[in-house]
Amino acid sequence: MKVLHLVAGELTGGAARGAYWLHRGLREIGVDSHVLTSGRETYGDPSVTSLCKSGADKVRFALSNRMANLPIHLYRKRQGLIYNTGVNGIDITRHPLYESADIIHLHWINGLVSMHSLRKVKKPLIWTMRDMWPMTGGCHVALECDGYRGGCGKCPQLGSKMAYDLSRAVFMYKKQMLPTNAIMVGISNWISGCARESKLFCKHRVITISNNIDTQEFSPIVKGVAKTLLSLPEGKKIILLGSTNIADPWKGFDLFKTALEYLDKSKIHLMVFGKASSQSLSGLGVSYSLLGVVTDTLSLRAAYSAADLYVAPYRMDSFGKTLAESMSCATPVVCFDASGPKDIVEHKVSGYKAKPFDSRDLADGMQWMLSASEDVYSVLCENARLRAVAKFDSLVIARKYKALYEEVEK
Repeated sequence: MKVLHLVAGELTGGAARGAYWLHRGLREIGVDSHVLTSGRETYGDPSVTSLCKSGADKVRFALSNRMANLPIHLYRKRQGLIYNTGVNGIDITRHPLYESADIIHLHWINGLVSMHSLRKVKKPLIWTMRDMWPMTGGCHVALECDGYRGGCGKCPQLGSKMAYDLSRAVFMYKKQMLPTNAIMVGISNWISGCARESKLFCKHRVITISNNIDTQEFSPIVKGVAKTLLSLPEGKKIILLGSTNIADPWKGFDLFKTALEYLDKSKIHLMVFGKASSQSLSGLGVSYSLLGVVTDTLSLRAAYSAADLYVAPYRMDSFGKTLAESMSCATPVVCFDASGPKDIVEHKVSGYKAKPFDSRDLADGMQWMLSASEDVYSVLCENARLRAVAKFDSLVIARKYKALYEEVEK
């Protein structure tokens, strides 16, 4: 059984890293797995093939993406959030790795695989939905819009009032190109539910297999040692906050800011990783450390281990990989009981799930955890680690995918 994974972008990115960890897990349990990527990083892994081997290749992919998304610029009132048409990329059926594969497994494919080529795929096709893009007319996070249920149009992210706009055109294009026998895999029950309600996938088979992390790489460091490594202040509770960009509206930074107002800020030190500005943090009235964009596992592991809690105030997330990473480092999580994160945390067992999207209850969750006795807190940390290993480890998830591959190969 030979499986080919299609993963766009650098394997150091969030969605791509999950796909790569799955690939490694599959190989560890005996599956002949190979990755084809448009990123330059291969980790020296011979089972990873990059289409971007030079600076010229990188420029070519960037120009292709820009050309494919030129129609977006016709919408002057667009919100400026990430949006893709899906028209560019290679014809995967003409690549040698396609010929040798028994199963084609899509992950994040924007700019790597042309949707047009998918209708030519005559092999079992599995698509892991790592965000909402597969089911929408171009957006990656639908926010308050449910247009994907009816075929899109009047797209709020484009600022469009027209029923037949770019989002409708992209949606119809996808509908024509995607084979009806494709199996859609949601990385959380929430995104699987969205797919079943969508006009595009309502007649497809949709299943849920959680996202995965490498729990050996994300293992606990002694908290005192981790705090020293990061030069964190003594005598304060460390709250960790992180995402690719904390300013993204679905990440809920505004809800977190409101929640902070209910806490004693003099006893808290905030640690932030990802794209964030000192200006956005300086007005919080709390001391903070800004780690910037962190891509190496060791630094992330140290940050998770040093924190007393990780807070994820997300309005919407397909899974919430950072929550699982934090728990794997034995640091419990506070989040809202909504979208992907609700599958990850057990309320008052491995963290705290606040009422969506109640900043006061989010603050209550942080306060409950920060003021817990040493014994109670130790149990929370232990439970967090145990749940991450049992539910989200790459080998656990790889075995579930292997069972799916064996089923579709029959």
